[in-house]
Amino acid sequence: MKNILILAIILFLTSCDVKQKEIEKIEFTAPYKFNSEIEYQITADSSSGHGHHGDNFQHIAYDYGLKGDYKNALRMWDYGIESFEKKFTKRQVDSLKKTYRPISATEYIFQRATENQVIIINEAHHNSKHRAFTKSLLQNLFDQGYKNLGLEALSNGQYKDSLLNKRGYPILSSGYYIWDPQFGDLVRTALKIGYNVFPYEVITQADGKVREIEQAKHIQKIINENPNEKFLIHCGFAHVNEGNYDSWGKAMAGRLKEFTKINPLTINQTQFSERSKRDFDNPFLEVFKVKEPSILMNKLNNSPLGYKNKESWTDIAIFHPNTSYLNGRPDWLFDIGNKAVKLDLDNIDISFPVMVLAYKKGEEIKTGIPMDMVEVENKSDLINLALRVGEYEIVVINESGQARKFQLYSE
Repeated sequence: MKNILILAIILFLTSCDVKQKEIEKIEFTAPYKFNSEIEYQITADSSSGHGHHGDNFQHIAYDYGLKGDYKNALRMWDYGIESFEKKFTKRQVDSLKKTYRPISATEYIFQRATENQVIIINEAHHNSKHRAFTKSLLQNLFDQGYKNLGLEALSNGQYKDSLLNKRGYPILSSGYYIWDPQFGDLVRTALKIGYNVFPYEVITQADGKVREIEQAKHIQKIINENPNEKFLIHCGFAHVNEGNYDSWGKAMAGRLKEFTKINPLTINQTQFSERSKRDFDNPFLEVFKVKEPSILMNKLNNSPLGYKNKESWTDIAIFHPNTSYLNGRPDWLFDIGNKAVKLDLDNIDISFPVMVLAYKKGEEIKTGIPMDMVEVENKSDLINLALRVGEYEIVVINESGQARKFQLYSE
């Protein structure tokens, strides 16, 4: 409760002054699903006799993740994934605290970055927080020579967004997971900083072992073309694993190491991620209640805690602090250069619920990725958008497809 109160004060003090202009009717097709449509998939699966399968819930979590709806994405993910029931005993907790100490993950990564040419960091595909963390690393890593950013989520081959680096911002056809406003802004931020952003996904209908090999070969090609430069690779889930991986022989990171002879710094964000309820969390999170993205350092040998699964591993594992919410928005949204922008929709003459999408001025709203978006049930609901200072076009659209647009300047 104390953390929420502190966050409320911070948001009040940092909330942007907002200047709105005239509202106009527009033709607009929402690329995102309304919550009712997403939730209907559960009922439809059940009534069709398919039941509630983990894969179904994962895809529903992805739909929420595309909207940047972090809370619902976690909730749906947990329906399809087993929760942790094991809790540490007091003796085990005492031993862990005696052995490990949490330190800043960003500072440690920046320190290790000086020794490496390739950094590989993963994400869960429903998790916006992972994308926001990678974005927070971009400027410092660029300053250390990491000029190239490889993204698994970017479309490749015949669907490649060949104008991405020239355009300077992503669009809907850039890649499916890029639709998440936080992922879109990761790409936008990288391009603004000066990164060469490139795809490396397979261009054939390959999966399993072949996919890992082809991904690694695509990255290897870019490295060979720029042998004196450094590379940041952002991938999904187990593709970050080094060593031997049961399902694929080796994951992408292991194959890249094999092909290039470059030992990457591998970073796992998924193993110790928070779940929708603290009872579901990995028990390590209860022991080390970190206040910032952290890694655990072994006090005895000064080595970081990584992730290990049989014969595969990553060098380090990230512990993110548990999220607090204010008006339904995650607190970490306001730690990455954004301020709270309060909107009043009293003058919007359409039925609710609505989606509110904030597009950066100058980017095409019908094909672009919003900087932020929320779904609003009632006209009286308080709306907090997480936006940087600047000009925006706000689109408000309901389930019937009625849409309104107005200009907003936050300062």
